Amino acid sequence: MSTSPEICYLTATEARRLFAARELSPVELLEALISRSEETEPVVNALCHLDFERAMDAARESERRYLGAGDGPVRDLEGIPVAIKEDLPITGQPWTQGSLTLKDHVADHTSVMGQRIIDAGAVVHARTTSAEFGAAPFTRSKLWGVTRNPWNPAFAAGGSSGGSAAALASGVTTLATGSDVAGSIRIPASFTGTIGYKPPRGRVPIAPPWNLDTFMHLGPLARTVEDAILLQNVIAGPSTEDFTSVKPKYVLPEAPRSVEGLRVAISEDLGSYAVDPEIRANIRAVAEVLRAGGATVEFPEVVVERETVLRAFAAHILRDGDGTPPGSELLSPYIPVNWRRKTELLRGGPYDHDDLIAEISAPFRRVFDDYDLFICPTVTTRGFDADSDYLGDTELRIEGQTFVDPDAGLMTMLWNAIGSVPVLSAPSGFADNGVPTGVQLVGAPYEDETVFRAAAVLQRSVRLFPSGSVPQLGIQAPARSAQEQGE
Repeated sequence: MSTSPEICYLTATEARRLFAARELSPVELLEALISRSEETEPVVNALCHLDFERAMDAARESERRYLGAGDGPVRDLEGIPVAIKEDLPITGQPWTQGSLTLKDHVADHTSVMGQRIIDAGAVVHARTTSAEFGAAPFTRSKLWGVTRNPWNPAFAAGGSSGGSAAALASGVTTLATGSDVAGSIRIPASFTGTIGYKPPRGRVPIAPPWNLDTFMHLGPLARTVEDAILLQNVIAGPSTEDFTSVKPKYVLPEAPRSVEGLRVAISEDLGSYAVDPEIRANIRAVAEVLRAGGATVEFPEVVVERETVLRAFAAHILRDGDGTPPGSELLSPYIPVNWRRKTELLRGGPYDHDDLIAEISAPFRRVFDDYDLFICPTVTTRGFDADSDYLGDTELRIEGQTFVDPDAGLMTMLWNAIGSVPVLSAPSGFADNGVPTGVQLVGAPYEDETVFRAAAVLQRSVRLFPSGSVPQLGIQAPARSAQEQGE
């Protein structure tokens, strides 16, 4: 049997095989993850609520099922530890949204996604941290403190699903969940070298009223493509709770096909974004991997104005507000600052929400006539400073330009506005500060399998877990500080 930390980086698919062969027990896997968390959590801070006692009971039940003595057959996630982002309600568990304003709030219901994970036999051992109300691309709040990047703790894990991604990268869970309104699954996946998938709108049911938010998505995070497919197939499918969910259920193949014959378009900067040179170099390496796999890869000119994307997201966020920032002193300081920034983006309008989305969507009607897959960076910077709220006092320097709003480094919001496209963030390599970099693989509307085909090919070239590099939590920050993102 494997021992910690190796056992902590087992894939879910490999763990299931070992369980079935009776070479590993769900109890042994959970014990290893608990031990690992005792080592890593003082540094990483990815887990906000622990439920180890109840999880151990579930692991014992799964063990009995694998031995043929349990109450029922082996299920799809039988015995697999899953850390669920705390913004997903589970009856009787804390549901604080990362906010002191809700610090005593307890969920009185379980979401469809959460129930499907539980019903599939998963061992839900912990809940993961997020930005307060999911409102930042880093994970830091007055309630939970800072969630750090396991590869280099001077940098943020990303957000808002930073706890889920950091938990995977630090080896304290096997699978995790996220939610995504502006990139909250994909941003932390990119920064931690994990897989983050934003399914097309309607694939994974969302409870009202959030199902009416066209930017909102729920999806899986994992360390491998195969594990992301496993979890996505459990949580996908229509539900009577969400009338926007899509029928019939779409099931991803367990083994994606090759990229032979795929037509791929790549843009390093969408014609308007500042992009760190290391990220540019890594996306060009991605192009070569896909070409070697048999895909046709081109770099057509595709222009999407970054300011238009930011305005479209601001218009979406403020559509029901009057532009007055929240004022509670209990809130994390970036909440009112972020609100003011979005209000300022729309000053001098009017900027119609639907017109802005139509404008940024327009180029891709042509792109997906000519190509099967579109690729661009996930984030354009080498990382966010873990110890900053980005209130204006921390500069984000990218390719000779200086920004104070971290949203300037995101290429993710665009794909929430175009909600019908599947988008997967896959690792593309590392920056010289030890922080992973990522690319977004974007399929044509509702062509989910395409992005997994490309991700599976990239995974063979960029291997981080478990046989490749494993975060040691002690890596030093580079000569360039986290505030100085590189020229």
